[in-house]
Amino acid sequence: MNLEDLLNNGSSGEDGQPAKSSPLQSLKFDLDFYSESIKEVSAEMIVEGYTLYPIFIAHQHEVSLGQVLLDKLELGTNWSINVSSVEEFVERGVIKEEKRAYFEKHFKKPENFMCLFVVVPDGANFVFYPYK
Repeated sequence: MNLEDLLNNGSSGEDGQPAKSSPLQSLKFDLDFYSESIKEVSAEMIVEGYTLYPIFIAHQHEVSLGQVLLDKLELGTNWSINVSSVEEFVERGVIKEEKRAYFEKHFKKPENFMCLFVVVPDGANFVFYPYK
C-alpha cells in the first residue's frame, strides 16, 4: 500500500459536506523531512546485521513498539517515528509467524523505500514510502 492510498482524496463525505483533511497529509510532510535520517538508520540496521527488514512506526500518540527514533515534541513536527524490525513484530504478535515469509517476500527494497507501520486512532497499516 502507498501513503497516497491512505490519504483523504478531498471528496465530499456521505452528508455532502467537504471531508475533513486527513492527518496523514501531515505525515507525508514529516516523512519528507525525516527521510534522510530514516534511510541512514535503515542502512545501519541492515549493515550491522540487526535485521534485513527495518520497520518504522509512525504515530502521534504513545506506542509500546520499537524504540523512539524521532520525537515530534523535540523536533516540532506532527508525527513521531519509532524504529523496529520484522523480528520484533513477529515476537510481539503484530505479524503472525505464518505470515512472516509472505511479509518478507513483499517487502520493498529498503534502500529505496521506508517500511512504515502507520498507527492512527482507527487502526494501523503497513505502507512503503519512497525516500526523497
